[in-house]
Amino acid sequence: MLAYLSSPDILPYISAFIIGFLGGGHCIGMCGGIMAALSFSVPATEPARRWRILLSYNMGRVGSYTLIGAMAGVLGYQISTGQGLSVLRVIAGLLLIAMGLYLANWWRGLTYLEKVGGVLWKRIQPLGNSLMPVKNSGSALLLGALWGWLPCGLVYTALAYALSQASVAGAAGVMLMFGLGTLPAVLASGVFAERIKAVMQKKGLRTTMAILIMVFGIWTLWGTVQHSLHSQHESHNGHVESGSESNMMDHDSHQAPMDDSMPPSGDDSHSHH
Repeated sequence: MLAYLSSPDILPYISAFIIGFLGGGHCIGMCGGIMAALSFSVPATEPARRWRILLSYNMGRVGSYTLIGAMAGVLGYQISTGQGLSVLRVIAGLLLIAMGLYLANWWRGLTYLEKVGGVLWKRIQPLGNSLMPVKNSGSALLLGALWGWLPCGLVYTALAYALSQASVAGAAGVMLMFGLGTLPAVLASGVFAERIKAVMQKKGLRTTMAILIMVFGIWTLWGTVQHSLHSQHESHNGHVESGSESNMMDHDSHQAPMDDSMPPSGDDSHSHH
């Protein structure tokens, strides 16, 4: 089981889930208001209906993340040749570090990235507002699908990580796992909005989560550097081996005429007689 969890194939998905889980405090700030609104739109006497609406909203939100991931995977595949993949991984690592600084409130640089996404959001938000107040699961699902495009530094950070997978399935899977990682905090914010928000806003907890996300960023950068050095080492060894083989072939080619020009030993002995 441990060997499976440490497999290089599964690690990006585990990492994406943990990033989503650790960024839960940020998700509450971005989605907590609408989750509370969805909760209050259904009477407390209908808990089953309330949960259906909350789950439907989150299914739509996670579905949008997965779709965006697949789209990013197409782009990542196209630019992953040569040094492109290493560049994508470096960007992902730097954004993870920036996200940690953002969560700890040490540096708010990611707000500029969110402003860029705000251009698209201005066109989508009116569609979401038209669905409010939500009365059924279908409307909640559609609202979640629209809300998945909300400008969010954490989502953009996960998207950069997905982009570095350089495949449609890999990037979509990373964003799916990231979305599932955000579910505990977002769902809890819908049911226990004020209490959860108070807990997640505690400085010690936010700082711890921020540091862990930055560790992921450093780990991503370190892995990229190691991979690059390993590739250069293999390339160097390949050139050396190729050069050695070429020298051996040249040596053999020079020896062959000399051997052909020597008379057979039998003929030589016969000539002396």
